[in-house]
Amino acid sequence: MSRDLILDRFLPYRLSFTSNLVSDAVADTYKALFGLTIPEWRLVALIAEREGITQQEIGSLSRMDKVTVSRAAIALADRGLIERHPNPADKRSQLLALSEAGTRLYEAVAPKALEMERAVFGRFSDIELEAFTAMLRRIDAAVLEADPDV
Repeated sequence: MSRDLILDRFLPYRLSFTSNLVSDAVADTYKALFGLTIPEWRLVALIAEREGITQQEIGSLSRMDKVTVSRAAIALADRGLIERHPNPADKRSQLLALSEAGTRLYEAVAPKALEMERAVFGRFSDIELEAFTAMLRRIDAAVLEADPDV
């Protein structure tokens, strides 16, 4: 049985549409309150979680391309929010860490991020959110299995 393509019922489109809605709301808030773009915030958060992380590791963890990561790192360094240190394991890369100002920024942004998450997802039960998260991870795995180069 053939099914007609109806964009609003096409799951890749629905995922993208919903992701863009959430991302746009978050981006507006981060920009207005903290002067951060989404890529810049992702770098700050990942560096806070894993001090001494490389840009390549950030790209792998966040699925952001090299250019986006590089531009965000440059912008954050120019604002004095991150520091670069030599990577003894690989002379071609640097380890990124939050500066004192970057740590203060993270401590201000993180509660706001959690508040925004509650505003969007607070209407769902813990069981629904766990199932949703598990399903997203299964989708990730299926895509990576189908095309490991993604």
